[in-house]
Amino acid sequence: MQVLFLIAPVFIASVAISMAVAMTRRSMQVRRAWASGLTAQARCLRAFASTSRDSDGHRSTTQHHVYEFLTVDGRPVRFEEANGPATTVQGDLVLVYYTADRPDRATAHPLAPGRNATCLIFLLAFLGFVVAVCVAFVAVIALTF
Repeated sequence: MQVLFLIAPVFIASVAISMAVAMTRRSMQVRRAWASGLTAQARCLRAFASTSRDSDGHRSTTQHHVYEFLTVDGRPVRFEEANGPATTVQGDLVLVYYTADRPDRATAHPLAPGRNATCLIFLLAFLGFVVAVCVAFVAVIALTF
């Protein structure tokens, strides 16, 4: 029975840590793209929304865009980005930021490093709290049994 009380918090903590790593990685990619100074005009090839429903029945919609642009050396690059503006539709031209070594990790999000860092800090603090609660729960269960 004790194993069941240990599996759930370990799973929750591992998901929270995975989310923190993924969010930090994407934030760093966007920050590098903004800092590189390389920009290009990209055309929105496709705009679509995906809808998901959680266990409580709440729905969330994520706006996706597929962009294509030419790098400085003339290579065509196509990438997909989530959480873009709903006002960008197929055929629109947008400014994208990219790095020379990984143009496929470009971003069309507008330059907002302060907002990006603030959101990342709050999300990492929340996920850190979730991990701390899981660790405390496991410690209490270990000491009780």
